[in-house]
Amino acid sequence: MNTDQRGVDESRFRDALRGLPARVWIISLGILVNRVGNFLPVFIVLYLTERGYSAGAAGLVLGVAGLGNVLGSAFGGYLADRIGRRWTIVLSAVTTAGLTAVVPFLGPFPIITAVVGLIGVTSQVYRPAAAAALLDSVRTSQQRLAAFAVFRFAMNVGAALGGVIGGVLASTSYVELFVGNAVACLLFGVVVAVLLRDAPRQQTDPDDADSPADTAVGYRRALADRRLVRFLLMTVVGEFVYIQSTVGLPLHVTEVGLSARDFGLLIGLNGLVVLALELPITGAVSRYRPEYVLAIGNLLIGAGLALTGLMTGMVLLSVTVLIWTLGEMMSSSVAAAYLGSLAPPRLVGRYQGLYGVAYTAGTGTGPLIGGALYAIGPWTLWAVVAAAGLLAAQLCLPRRGAA
Repeated sequence: MNTDQRGVDESRFRDALRGLPARVWIISLGILVNRVGNFLPVFIVLYLTERGYSAGAAGLVLGVAGLGNVLGSAFGGYLADRIGRRWTIVLSAVTTAGLTAVVPFLGPFPIITAVVGLIGVTSQVYRPAAAAALLDSVRTSQQRLAAFAVFRFAMNVGAALGGVIGGVLASTSYVELFVGNAVACLLFGVVVAVLLRDAPRQQTDPDDADSPADTAVGYRRALADRRLVRFLLMTVVGEFVYIQSTVGLPLHVTEVGLSARDFGLLIGLNGLVVLALELPITGAVSRYRPEYVLAIGNLLIGAGLALTGLMTGMVLLSVTVLIWTLGEMMSSSVAAAYLGSLAPPRLVGRYQGLYGVAYTAGTGTGPLIGGALYAIGPWTLWAVVAAAGLLAAQLCLPRRGAA
């Protein structure tokens, strides 16, 4: 593509950013507030171990929460299509706030496990609804991409601020930490309840309406879409690869004699680059067919992480971080926008719910599989990561003969 055409496409993306409707900014503001206070998933292990529970017990709680995430994504997709985006988000925010606020006052371990598991469910219910609300607000492919780019930017800023604030609160009081989390959830709900309005429902064929007696019918219809199934498989495999940045990478850092501080610097590099460059990179790739952008992004993530096993110093490890970070920036917003282009109006929430299930399945099983492979031998993990990156890239490509 020539330079003039590239400039036109990037100008269109900037115009799409400037022309985003207010609903996109409302959702993004809400998610920023929510992510700033999203302390529990990050600090629950430290909280439990400081209370005298074993690492194994803390891992069990995380596992239950992870299962809750999968269920919450599926349930949230259903609710988004049945009761609307706005009230699904508010329900998620209010219930998560109430449950999170009581965590530091719980006694018996089984009760802690049950409540954190419920938080795993309720804290994910909003995600399909939020994505569906973005899609309801835009009409063109450029607007879809711009909307999800802004949404991800808000999430990343919130996560960065939340890590710092959470560390300060945890050093003072875990009661303040979890109550702060609850307050952030409530503020998220208030922002959405007061400012957001659901888009008018589109009229569809009566056969598209699912029976209240059969709540799974929408998911069965969604899973009949072969493009969606390939996308979901790509997501599971791709997230298994990406999550090795928090499993294989720290294990390798320790093995080559580097410190936890060095690992923190590498992850900090990833976060800094994403905040600085993801929006312009999303604009730069917006002119290309999304399937190919996703394929290249997955190749870069797989290659960057697989190359970790060859590196022993911070400079070379930083190069690998930049490689997989580039893949992350290329593919993340594009993946969400591409999924939005696949979903029929009546099933937007279901498609987003299935995406959440695939995402949490990949990130949930990735640490278990990655840790087991590393225990067999580090090169076993890195070889599987390379192969999985290739598989994820292949699943992104359109099937031969497809339009």
